[in-house]
Amino acid sequence: GGPGGYVAPIKAGQLGMKAACVEMRGSLGGTCLNVGGIPSKALLQSSHHFHDAKHNFAKHGIQIEGEVTMDVVAMLDAK
Repeated sequence: GGPGGYVAPIKAGQLGMKAACVEMRGSLGGTCLNVGGIPSKALLQSSHHFHDAKHNFAKHGIQIEGEVTMDVVAMLDAK
């Protein structure tokens, strides 16, 4: 994990060596892709959409009938 998983194989390739990726999770990509940055940003974006629907759409002429609700399971699936 960490930046060494990105930099080390690039440097190995520059030196004419070969590199292998060993991942402890079920999918490749590391923390940023699978757990940290990207999924967190997707959930943050969903939260912003929810907030805008509740508080800002009407200012732009977008009317919503009934209550705006949040489906957390769908939000997690979307990430």
